[in-house]
Amino acid sequence: MAGRNSLFIPGPTNMPERVRLAMDIYTEDHRAGSAPEFMMPLFEDLKKVFRTKTGEIIVFPSSGTGGWEAAITNTLSPGDRVLTAKIGQFSSLWVDSCRALGIIVEDIDVEWGEGVPVEIIAERLAADKKHEIKGVIVCHNETATGVTSDIKGVRQAMDASNHPALLYVDGISSIGAIEFEMDAWGVDLAVAGSQKGFMLPAGLGLVGVSQKALDAGKTATCPRFYFDFRMMINQNRTGYGPYTPAMGLLRGLRASTDMLLEEGMENVWDRHHHLAEGVRRAVRAWELKTCAKKAQWQSDTVTAIMVPEQIDGQELIKRAYNDFNLSLGAGLARMAGKLFRIGHLGDLNECMLFSALGGAEMVMRDMGMAIEPGKGVGAAVEYWRKNS
Repeated sequence: MAGRNSLFIPGPTNMPERVRLAMDIYTEDHRAGSAPEFMMPLFEDLKKVFRTKTGEIIVFPSSGTGGWEAAITNTLSPGDRVLTAKIGQFSSLWVDSCRALGIIVEDIDVEWGEGVPVEIIAERLAADKKHEIKGVIVCHNETATGVTSDIKGVRQAMDASNHPALLYVDGISSIGAIEFEMDAWGVDLAVAGSQKGFMLPAGLGLVGVSQKALDAGKTATCPRFYFDFRMMINQNRTGYGPYTPAMGLLRGLRASTDMLLEEGMENVWDRHHHLAEGVRRAVRAWELKTCAKKAQWQSDTVTAIMVPEQIDGQELIKRAYNDFNLSLGAGLARMAGKLFRIGHLGDLNECMLFSALGGAEMVMRDMGMAIEPGKGVGAAVEYWRKNS
């Protein structure tokens, strides 16, 4: 098919040419004497993206799921209890991973389309007088439903009950794209992945770790080796790693981190909100609804769009790809066939997003939906034109 694929899934995201070229290098010696000159400044600059001055950033050759496992195994012991909310597919996977590692999970089952229920978490923590709950695990941005939750509010609930639990945050589709404040929000474990806001291929799991979390690791007994925080930190402080690092991806990470910091994190967050709002204006013009049930939960990195009952969302995704070379996100698990998703994060601007909106209009009309040609695109045009 002529032309390039229009990629609008919520990750992996579009890769900037600057990042791609940074990885187009000959194989290099990761034990060379010059390695620390590259590695050590990178770790320091990653702190600026995570917004921490006191924490450590650890980069594993893995996916974000590896980062989850590292966060769990380095801070908890089998039989420990954690509190979490299942608000979508990826927050549910946290529950599965914890249980597979011997952690007892007290999960709050939330209707998909809603955010983390801060009030219920506050009640559960206040009732935990013996402080048996060792961690509160929340998904900041649930890509399956296009929902962003209030992490600051969760921390305030923890502080209100003076609860000593660690705060674990899945920031895989938020860090580097929407507002995230590791220190200010009191996040103890923050997990990111290279393929989202960092605009890289999948392959790096990044974990922000507070000093409180590092202290918890002194008594945690979950088995770990490859994902051992202490082993990584001790080697990283010398500018090296305990095993072979993914140097090509790290070169790309250097370039993407530079791009984020050059733009300025507040500007990155504003840009994502600006782009997301244009997409939401298009959805309203189509007279459709988002999966996110309230405006306060609507994500600035992915919009999950509900389709009418007679329309198969999976077929819509298939036709978009086969007919127009447009990649849209599918509905997952209990949302399979009920929605499609437009990812709008990473290396992106208004004109790029027009292709997603225009392609979506074409395929929806082909499937018999009553979508007026140009209605959604026009709504986005006017919003972006007036607010650029």
